[in-house]
Amino acid sequence: MSQAVKTESVAFANADDAWSKLPPRPSTPQVRGETPQSTGQVGADPETFPLEKIDPADGELFAADEYHGYFARLRREDPVHYTPESHFGAYWSITKFDDIVTVEKDPDTYSSARSITVSDPLPDSPMDSSFISMDGPRQIAHRKTVAPAVGPRNLKRLEPIIRDRVVEILDGLPVGETFDWVDRVSIELTTSMLANLFDFPYEEQRKLTYWSDIVTTQPNLPGPDSITHDERHAVLVECLDHFQGLWEERKGKGRTGDFVSLLADGEATKDMDPRTFLATLVLLIVGGNDTTRNSISGGVLALNEHPFEYDKLRADPSLVTSMTSEMIRWQTPLAHMRRTCTRDTELGGQSIKAGDKVLMWYASGNRDETAIDRANEFLIDRKDHRNHLSFGWGRHFCVGSRIAELQVRVLWEELLERYEMVEVVGPPVRTRSSFVNGYTELPVQLHAK
Repeated sequence: MSQAVKTESVAFANADDAWSKLPPRPSTPQVRGETPQSTGQVGADPETFPLEKIDPADGELFAADEYHGYFARLRREDPVHYTPESHFGAYWSITKFDDIVTVEKDPDTYSSARSITVSDPLPDSPMDSSFISMDGPRQIAHRKTVAPAVGPRNLKRLEPIIRDRVVEILDGLPVGETFDWVDRVSIELTTSMLANLFDFPYEEQRKLTYWSDIVTTQPNLPGPDSITHDERHAVLVECLDHFQGLWEERKGKGRTGDFVSLLADGEATKDMDPRTFLATLVLLIVGGNDTTRNSISGGVLALNEHPFEYDKLRADPSLVTSMTSEMIRWQTPLAHMRRTCTRDTELGGQSIKAGDKVLMWYASGNRDETAIDRANEFLIDRKDHRNHLSFGWGRHFCVGSRIAELQVRVLWEELLERYEMVEVVGPPVRTRSSFVNGYTELPVQLHAK
């Protein structure tokens, strides 16, 4: 073992101790460890609900799929909207496409540091140390380090691997029987792909999904799936411990096809501290898991809700490419990204103060008819199908966007070869989150050709 590996091994051996000594991140007042009080928005009429009380970050709106009406009203009447009180404290909502792009293009004023979600990070959260929560040269260098794993050369290598895995998954599904599409297809495919990108042991790949779900779950909420802060911390340490072994095995080996090797040997990342290493791992796991899997689930639901588009697809399978982008736009798997204002500024006629939270609502911008023609229609042959915000914009444009599209496209190419229809046979169960806009269950049946 080289001296460099020995040094790194010592650093990671004390990872838990180092973690515990890190100072907690500052946070604005917000309720923790209890279920948020109802805002009264679900079931209400968005057109008559008091404008000043509209709180788009209410997770109930997303669980009930009732958020679009509120965003439509905000885009029309109050596109830069202030919510003075919420479960997460005060925040601004940016709801129009062009205003979101304005924020994305100005990282000096609207910083990614501190947090990318409406919720301020818990003291043990790793997410505020990843490159998605950085600005400037350091963010660019860290992003550039991992980019080759999802770059054009590696995508060419990965496409046949993805196709083989898709075929294996589809061949194991029942025809004419109800099953959960989220678990059997969406999670299985994206987790397999993540395992490949990390070169993670295949038999342990579901750990990646578990770690992702734990990171995006708020601790101490009531219910059977609740997790305490201590339990969450233990899971994060387990994740770090698991990857420290892979780091040590691969450091200095010159491998370029997986995230861990790229981070271990990258000039900008080879000396990163344990917290930043874990934060980067979590970012890549969550980004590769939640976004793609929910686009896969949401795409099936969209075709069922728009049967004419499904007919159009069956008649012309070449539409799969444009349909892939349209599914990702329509679902918008990450509903928002947050920035924190670094200085007093003005946007859309509103005065925003330094330190204010600014939420860019991709789920709203993607339905903005002033920027996207017929934005509230699901059209699989849309000509400008890449004109959407689901992958962000500018410096923080999703580094894994092309591999997300590749998975969705290959899946539908293979589905069209085998089945007349993937029929949704029951209501979906949606996530209670205003950040991850997705599904936990989607009952379907396959109909053979």
